Amino acid sequence: MSGYYVPWLNSRDNPKATDPTPPGHCSAIAATGSWTKDGRIVMAHNNWCPYVIGQRWNIILDIVPEKGNRIIMDALPGFIHSGDDFNINSAGLIVTETTICQFKGFDTTGVAEFVRARKAIQYSSSIDEWVATMKERNNGGYANDWLIGDNKTGEIARLELGLKNQFLERTKDGCLVGSNFPVNEKLIKEETTFNASLLNISPNARKLRWEELMKEYKGKIDVDAAMKFMGDHYDTWYKKEKSSGLTLCGHFDGDEVAATYWGQPGFDPNGAVQGKASDGTLAMGMKFWAIIGHPCGEPFIASKFLSAHPEFSYQKEFLRDMPGEVWTLFGF
Repeated sequence: MSGYYVPWLNSRDNPKATDPTPPGHCSAIAATGSWTKDGRIVMAHNNWCPYVIGQRWNIILDIVPEKGNRIIMDALPGFIHSGDDFNINSAGLIVTETTICQFKGFDTTGVAEFVRARKAIQYSSSIDEWVATMKERNNGGYANDWLIGDNKTGEIARLELGLKNQFLERTKDGCLVGSNFPVNEKLIKEETTFNASLLNISPNARKLRWEELMKEYKGKIDVDAAMKFMGDHYDTWYKKEKSSGLTLCGHFDGDEVAATYWGQPGFDPNGAVQGKASDGTLAMGMKFWAIIGHPCGEPFIASKFLSAHPEFSYQKEFLRDMPGEVWTLFGF
C-alpha cells in the first residue's frame, strides 16, 4: 500500500508529488536443462527487507486446503500467502519472484497481489494456469518479475507483470535470474523510472554478478550452488568481496551509499534476512532448504549496530539480533 497505492494517490491529487517509488527486494534464480547438474529445475531466493520486519519472517507453512493443491511456503506471521513468494505446490509448480524497483502505477478496481498469488499457487497445475490467475484483474500493486517452474515438464518461465505491460518468456533449457531489475524496455519506459545504465546501483550490480556466476556455473548448478549464490558477497562495482547493498546477499547496514538510490539512508538496517532453495527432487517431496538471517551466515548484532549508528535508535525496542545460522532442510 505504501509503495504503490499511496504514491499513485498522491500523484493523482498532486502531479508534482515525489513519493519514493518502491525499492527492490530480493535476489532469485531458476535454472533447468543443460544449466543444472542433473537437468532438473533448481530454484532459490533470498528475501530483502528492513531487519526489524525480516527478523520475524520465520514461518514455514504446510497447507492442505479442502480444495486445490497442497502448498509449502515461507511466510511472515499472519499472512495467507508467502509475502516474499517462495512457494511449492503438490501439482509440481515452484514459484518465486523479485520486485520491479521504481515501478509506478496502481488500479483501485483490481485485485490485490496477495489474493492472486495465493489463488494461483493453490489452484494451478501448469505455468499457463498460474500466469492466467496472476494476470486476471492485476492491480499493479507489488509488481514483480516472477520465476515459475513446472517440475512435471522441466520448464521454467519469467513473467514480468506490470500494470500496463506483461511479458512471458519460457524455456526447458536455460537460466532466469532476478535482482529487482525490469527486463522489457517497453515496461521500463512506460511504467518505471529505472535507469538500466547505472552499474553502481543494486539491481544492475547484482545483475552483472548473476551474469558472471552463470558463465562460471553453467552445467554445474545444483541446490548447493544455489545456496552459495544466495550468500554471495562479490561486489561488481568495487570489484572485491564486500558485503554491501550491491551484492546478492544484501547488507545495507554496512553500506553508506547503496541504499540512497532507493530513498533509504546510508547504513540502513536492511538487506537479506533469509533464504530458500530447492530442486526437482526435493520439490517433488515438498521439501526445501532454508536459513533465517543473512544467507551467508554472518550475524547481525543489534546493540553493536545501534552503538555505531545511533540515528536508528528509534528501532531499539523492536530490532533483534540475527545470529549466524546454517541452512536447514525443511519437509513434512
